Amino acid sequence: MATVVKPTGPLRQIGAPPMVPRIAPREDLNPFRIAQIQFDMAAEFLKLEPGLRQILRTPKRVLEVSIPTKMDNGQVKVHTGFRVQHNISRGPGKGGIRYHPNVTLDEVKALAAWMTWKTAVLNVPFGGAKGGVICDPKRMSKTELERMTRRYASEILPIIGPTMDIPAPDVYTDAQTMAWIMDTYSMTVGHSVHGVVTGKPVSIGGSEGRSEATARGLLFVVEEACKLKKIPLRGATVAIQGFGNAGATAARLFAEKKAKIIALSDTRGGVTNSRGIDPIKAIRYKERSGTVVGMPGASRMTNDDLLTMKCDILVPAALENVITLHNAEAIKARIVAEAANGPTTPHADEILARRGITVLPDILANAGGVTVSYFEWVQNMEGLMWDAEEVNMRLQKSMVRAFHEMVETMRKHHVPPRAGAMILAVGRVAEATLVRGLFP
Repeated sequence: MATVVKPTGPLRQIGAPPMVPRIAPREDLNPFRIAQIQFDMAAEFLKLEPGLRQILRTPKRVLEVSIPTKMDNGQVKVHTGFRVQHNISRGPGKGGIRYHPNVTLDEVKALAAWMTWKTAVLNVPFGGAKGGVICDPKRMSKTELERMTRRYASEILPIIGPTMDIPAPDVYTDAQTMAWIMDTYSMTVGHSVHGVVTGKPVSIGGSEGRSEATARGLLFVVEEACKLKKIPLRGATVAIQGFGNAGATAARLFAEKKAKIIALSDTRGGVTNSRGIDPIKAIRYKERSGTVVGMPGASRMTNDDLLTMKCDILVPAALENVITLHNAEAIKARIVAEAANGPTTPHADEILARRGITVLPDILANAGGVTVSYFEWVQNMEGLMWDAEEVNMRLQKSMVRAFHEMVETMRKHHVPPRAGAMILAVGRVAEATLVRGLFP
């Protein structure tokens, strides 16, 4: 068993003194190996036997596909896509599809694993999956994106479906992307299948509240953490790194709670104003200019500076590996709320815990999206239609319950939040795997 350190400070208010396994001093930023480190930590606490550990840390299915796409200039470009199903012991695979030039197979495998633990933390009856396409969507027209999406959907079609694996939006994909996938699948099987994807437009079976779900779920978790840490959310200072759907919606929702947004950023840089930034004005400015940089009433700053500025709540809402061994000592936030997947490395986790900074882990903090995806799937399968008020009420109940189950697990095992969430999740998936047994 690894040696441990026992940090002091605000974390004591969210459980007993945490025990943080020490990790070798050399940092590995491979996302799948990071996901496995996190799993191994939970498996140690749960004392899982070796064969079960091997099952749970290994993806069930990995598919790599070639995606020939006719571009607007008449030429054909071949993209590479992936769909990974990590574990389906608790139900159909569930996970988004991202379009990004830096997508790798190991990244998609890590994201699929995190989806397994995310659905288990929220106790929804799904497993974990993820998809990705290596492309630059910012340089593609809408018609090119549609052709590529439909070809990708046709290539992964044999392993997706409403009872098999249900895709959703992720980085640089959206409701329109899901509509194309749903239509491609439906045209192939000969009838409309609403439940094959979630996060689609409401007009074709999407759920009210889905577009805000990730950010709203994050807010519910932050509210509970603030209560335990005795931080008034009203007037709390918030810095948000990443101003896509999750980041922009989070900024608006925090502002509605009278928190003060003091910094925002996107891929081109960030802006700051100690007196507060109006998120609605920031959203409108970005819609016109493509970035928040240069918006009136705010000074320019770098993404690196945003991450290390003094604030009550830091929200990493972009990609993985932004809080690392190299900047963790400089983080000044009291709470780090992970709207992105995998933004904090294991080394950084250790440092932040030692310094008394509470990290609300991705597998809980950003699980509002998959929770409302589950609600959407239920509505599709049952022919129901819930209004936004009911969806948000159900979401709050689910997020608050999961938060307190995590806290209970933290106190039982004397661990910080991520370990508590992982132990809770891995325990549920392990139980399902053991109950089902091995076939044949």
